[in-house]
Amino acid sequence: MEAFTQIDAVAVPLARSNVDTDQIVPALYLQKPRSDNFGDYLFHDVRRDARGTRRPDFILNDPVYDQARILVAGHNFGCGSSREHAVWALHDGGFRAVIAPSFGDIFHGNALKNGLLPVRLPEAVVLEMLADLLAAPGAHLQVDLRAQTVTGPRGRPEPFAIDPFPRHCLLEGLDEIDYTLAQGAAIETFEQGYEVGHAPCR
Repeated sequence: MEAFTQIDAVAVPLARSNVDTDQIVPALYLQKPRSDNFGDYLFHDVRRDARGTRRPDFILNDPVYDQARILVAGHNFGCGSSREHAVWALHDGGFRAVIAPSFGDIFHGNALKNGLLPVRLPEAVVLEMLADLLAAPGAHLQVDLRAQTVTGPRGRPEPFAIDPFPRHCLLEGLDEIDYTLAQGAAIETFEQGYEVGHAPCR
């Protein structure tokens, strides 16, 4: 997993609330293997019409956001079914952080496990960021995981909270398997001590 420390990137203002996982990646693509580029399916049915043509009025189809790595959205982002594919689609689509007032609980957990940082900020702050980004398409945000701040176009750092364990894993670029493997020596020491303390009866 790619380490996350700080990014300064174009941010997409998706001024919608209750964006569910079926909008993020339609059920049609849930049988695809993880080796596929799920970025190709990101917001597929919202971005395209019935003929597969991109809708010019959907914000992610604007070329100014081709290199965007941050998404700013309304409350309850990632609600709905518990499909990890939604996080894969955002990650493979180039996004490293999503900022919203609130998230679907399962989406939030899946994001942290897959290298996508979900940042909760007060609704008033998010609405202000959305307004600033809509007024200046292509504007940047800065997300600093070490400092736990987001800095918007107005240059004011906004603090956010994150649990220590997923923060550590993101900073070090560790998924759960990597983290477990990194504890190999400690696990071996524990197992040796366990075997000594639980010698078989004779």
